[in-house]
Amino acid sequence: MNFIKATLAGALSLSLTAPAFAAEDTIKVGVLHSLSGTMAISETTLKDTMLMLIDEQNAKGGVLGKKLEAVVVDPASDWPLFAEKARELLTVQDVDVMFGCWTSVSRKSVLPVIEELNGLLFYPVQYEGEESSKNVFYTGAAPNQQAIPATDYFLDELGVEKFALLGTDYVYPRTTNNILESYLKSKGIAEEDIFVNYTPFGHSDWSKIVADVVALGADGKKVGVISTINGDANIGFYKELAAAGVSADDIPVVAFSVGEEELAGLDTSNLVGHLAAWNYFQSAESEINDEFVAAWKARMGEERVTNDPMEAHVIGFNMYIKALEAAGTTDVDAVREAMYGLEVPNLTGGTAVMLPNHHLAKPVLIGEIQEDGQFDIISQTTEVPGDAWTDFLPESAVLKSDWKGLGCGMYNTETETCVQIKSNY
Repeated sequence: MNFIKATLAGALSLSLTAPAFAAEDTIKVGVLHSLSGTMAISETTLKDTMLMLIDEQNAKGGVLGKKLEAVVVDPASDWPLFAEKARELLTVQDVDVMFGCWTSVSRKSVLPVIEELNGLLFYPVQYEGEESSKNVFYTGAAPNQQAIPATDYFLDELGVEKFALLGTDYVYPRTTNNILESYLKSKGIAEEDIFVNYTPFGHSDWSKIVADVVALGADGKKVGVISTINGDANIGFYKELAAAGVSADDIPVVAFSVGEEELAGLDTSNLVGHLAAWNYFQSAESEINDEFVAAWKARMGEERVTNDPMEAHVIGFNMYIKALEAAGTTDVDAVREAMYGLEVPNLTGGTAVMLPNHHLAKPVLIGEIQEDGQFDIISQTTEVPGDAWTDFLPESAVLKSDWKGLGCGMYNTETETCVQIKSNY
């Protein structure tokens, strides 16, 4: 109990003061999520999730005969600061593992630091793929586990013939939309029937963009919006759609970054009927999800909701505990080797499996926004193996990631060589 109190007090103050236990007595878990700035609305919940998971594990007696200790830092939605805080966690705080980041630009900021220092990061958010690091386990969705299935739903179930790809201007939307443009063309969608637009974080004036989207359907063809808009810009976008008299029946929107947390406390009247694609929704019907939601609300309050990145942290954390038990040590290389093939329950009633490419096998869910801010799950697949390198970009289609067998995250199947990975960002 004293440990739990000390951990919670440290988290609330966001301080990095002396831990309640000596370093050799604890397994130190770095929590690298923005608790201030533009991304705090999404990331604070993930910090809270990690503290709950750590407390629950400590209540079971910890692992390897040691307690877990949360070391919480605030990179403050400042992308370069993520790298500084990651270095601090590894070199000053001497953490054994990190759970964190949300945006891809924050992850890419951290990447060279953890590769240099041989750290270990569990990254819980859907992303654009086109990356594979031996120091990262990607527990969120790759494009083939979210973006591609959502596009198929538009094509096959809703009969969408024209596509508006609207995104916030950073790496995740741009790379995802690049993949989707190629995929749509392979499905017979003409280039002139694909409208692509990017706006900055916090964008508020959506009138012209919505008018352009509406104009796409002037010829009577069915239009759909695939949204990689992030943060509070979504509020203005949906409001403008409603102001223009556009309903979900007229022009459906499927979002990849709008979940329960983003909808909590908002007026959802403008959003009802629109869609989101994730691998988990709070409304998933399973006994294990009922238990998780109940535990979360008992701890955080009835008004607090669960969401997809939280489930990714649950899966990643439980796998990390199993890997520690299998390896018998916190050594990063030993833990990494123990991760391959690990299975833990997901919250939708199935099983998450860690693949040699550091991605999970995950189900794909399409949810329809309801008035209460929850989602009615209208489509769910079986588990889909995550693909680090997309099949829909020529330069990536020849690549594979296999850290277990090949010891390579960027293996060229044509030249049969391991390519040196260089970030473009």
